[in-house]
Amino acid sequence: MLRKLAARSEPRLWAVARAAKESLLHIKELQAVRSAPAPSAPPSARQAQPGPPKRSIYDADTSENLPGKLVRKEGAAATGDVAADEAYDGLGSTHRLYADIFGRDSIDGAGLPLDATVHYGNLYDNAFWDGRQMVFGDGDGEVFQRFTKSVSVIGHELAHGVTQFTAGLAYRNQAGALNESMSDVFGVLVEQYLKQETTAQASWLIGEGLFTEKVQGAALRSMKAPGTAYDDDVLGKDPQPDSMDTYVRTSADNGGVHINSGIPNRAFYLVAAELGGNAWGAPGQIWYGTLTSGSLPPACTFGKFARTTLSTAEELFGAGSVEHDAVRKAWDTVKVKV
Repeated sequence: MLRKLAARSEPRLWAVARAAKESLLHIKELQAVRSAPAPSAPPSARQAQPGPPKRSIYDADTSENLPGKLVRKEGAAATGDVAADEAYDGLGSTHRLYADIFGRDSIDGAGLPLDATVHYGNLYDNAFWDGRQMVFGDGDGEVFQRFTKSVSVIGHELAHGVTQFTAGLAYRNQAGALNESMSDVFGVLVEQYLKQETTAQASWLIGEGLFTEKVQGAALRSMKAPGTAYDDDVLGKDPQPDSMDTYVRTSADNGGVHINSGIPNRAFYLVAAELGGNAWGAPGQIWYGTLTSGSLPPACTFGKFARTTLSTAEELFGAGSVEHDAVRKAWDTVKVKV
């Protein structure tokens, strides 16, 4: 998406193209962070009772100097700066999901403080986890609005930290697509848990509300229907496949990590739809158990991941259970061999 924007030459999109190019400069650094070997938390920390969040919000004031000026600490009153307060709330919502549902104490499982910087860069078109903290741009105002606006995006980026501290999935090819998919899964779960939405009530969109009114699109991605999130003159059409029948083989985007993630994304949605109720229940437990199982190699394939979700479902609910059968049926539907 950023590459498409960076290539635009129309005068009205010069600022957008410049903003996209600036955002792309950070991609290689982020790829290195997301491909780094997973640090390990002490076993005692992984068993500890989750504590309260420890949030700090900073303001970069359109610079690229991190972390910036401290504007809100844990427990302090709202600042009145909508981006700072959205970041604070989004970090809290993410911490709450992991603590309440998975018994995890912050991103690293050991009470990691949650730091975030807002107003990063000039018209910066991205949000990212840099291996230590969250960073949010304000968007270019033409295509993207501020990136703190979407709770699913905040949850998505922080989930890259969880993957960093657990499976350490390489950020390339199918392992990279799984890395992105895990972030989408937990991004929507953060939003659904916050809103107390059932599987049927939820939109299953990542980044809903990020686009300006000028864009023909609902969100960055759809887990329910990959390939349908947007269809716009500037951005083009959502390229995500919904099964292995349309798997995209490309050298771009680190082997299509943001594209082919649509396949495991849809598998998770199908499990949730089959089981009904809340997606953070059995489906979330299976996916979280898989991520933290220690069984995923850095260069994990879709097939290996699918087989591990089946093993996790069997361990949690039993062979032949409705949960186990739902997982198998979902992978069959998206044509991933298990």
